[in-house]
Amino acid sequence: MSESVEEIGAFEAKTKLSSLLAQVEKGRSFYITKHGRRVAEVRPVMKKRPRRVFGCGKGTVRYVAPNFDAPLDEFNEYK
Repeated sequence: MSESVEEIGAFEAKTKLSSLLAQVEKGRSFYITKHGRRVAEVRPVMKKRPRRVFGCGKGTVRYVAPNFDAPLDEFNEYK
């Protein structure tokens, strides 16, 4: 579902900013060019994920083996 990003000149972007923003709200992205060279990208803002609170995963791990942090046998030759 890779949609190509349309290039639009700076002057055209300036004169059609309202309609450009309306399209961006619907999910479209644009490159703004100046003299044929890309200088900016206009795209929808990514939604922020809620910040995790310390301790929010408490109780999700129910069992840890007693030898969880014991050295692995495969590494004996490196000791």
